[in-house]
Amino acid sequence: MKSSPLTSWVDVSEDSDFSIYNIPFGVFKTDTVPARCCTAIGDYVVDLVVLAEHGYFNPIPVSPLLFRRDSLNYFVSMGKDYTSLVRDRLIELFSINHHDLQDNIDLHPFVLYKRDSVTMMLPMKVGNYTDFYSSKEHATNLGAMLRDPNNALLPNWKHLPVAYHGRASSIAVSGTPVKRPQGQFKKNKDDTTPTFGPTQALDYELELAFVIGKDSNLGETVSVDNAEDYIFGFLLFNDWSARDIQSWEYVPLGPFLSKNFMSSVSPWIVTMEALAPYRTQGPVQDVQVLPYLQSKGNHNYDIELEVELKPEGGSAERISRTNFKHMYWNICQQLAHHTVNGCNVNIGDIMASGTISGPTPDSVGCLLERTRNGQEPIALKNGSTRKFLEDGDTVIMKGFAVKEGKRVGFGSVEGKVIP
Repeated sequence: MKSSPLTSWVDVSEDSDFSIYNIPFGVFKTDTVPARCCTAIGDYVVDLVVLAEHGYFNPIPVSPLLFRRDSLNYFVSMGKDYTSLVRDRLIELFSINHHDLQDNIDLHPFVLYKRDSVTMMLPMKVGNYTDFYSSKEHATNLGAMLRDPNNALLPNWKHLPVAYHGRASSIAVSGTPVKRPQGQFKKNKDDTTPTFGPTQALDYELELAFVIGKDSNLGETVSVDNAEDYIFGFLLFNDWSARDIQSWEYVPLGPFLSKNFMSSVSPWIVTMEALAPYRTQGPVQDVQVLPYLQSKGNHNYDIELEVELKPEGGSAERISRTNFKHMYWNICQQLAHHTVNGCNVNIGDIMASGTISGPTPDSVGCLLERTRNGQEPIALKNGSTRKFLEDGDTVIMKGFAVKEGKRVGFGSVEGKVIP
């Protein structure tokens, strides 16, 4: 039996990422309001401090101090049972059938801010960041292009979710400019010595990342069956990459300067509860994995993902569209593998999926794949072409899920390349 559709008294367009079914969490500020926790509905940012001050969370014990913070870490630390109650109460408050807040018109200007009138902040204080490599299509494309078309995947790839530990200090919120990094690279593949300078092969990587919402203890493991208990929600993630620097430095220990200069995240964390209706079966894993990685149930998500490129002075155009459901390794397997050796995780840690690519040329998640390492440039509507990103280019990533007319999305993560 289908449940009755929810409607909000706040005007929400059909194509809004922030429907009443979403209720994501973030942090905002204005010229007069210091950084504090918020949610979003329609075109509005909702000040959770003011709602708490006026008792709108009763009978849930919510102090305004819980939200008068510049990150969500403390709120998330209250646990999923608590944060879910807060989210459910917000859904109730903004339902058209609920009149407490709806009829208090005098309070609306202090609760509801137009989204384009506020500054969104990094939603979590990030202590650690791990980047996985979990798209079979992406790994196959890169292996065939850069190593051996007949043996594209390395021998371990189907046995474990490959990952590396990234740099948390350079994770920045959407809208932060991306300064073109410098480093060592070979101008030509036959060069015997490298040169130094700004990267000539700046790239984006389309990813989703999950946010840890529960600490684990050093020396203990998180099982694949309990992994979701430790995951608060998801955000969009752009793992900017300097491909020429990467190709020179990654042997023998993997990427370093080619990745750690910056990663961008969307300002809204979409909760696991909001994404639950969009669960779907993942790809068949055709190699038997070890018992600690054997997961049951649907842990992939049907989330549409898009990349747009906006050249300086031009208009944005979509250059890729793919789906998170293609991921070979799911989030439970990723977290179980991450902790199987006793590595502990902390609230606020971010675990990125790795580049998300689909089965077609226009569904790949980076320019390295899209242009075949610069050998097949893409044409833009303004007449220019791109092998890799140029100064002045803005990359815009979007993500959303739709089912039975109910849409839940992430907004966008954007970054403009500057010299």
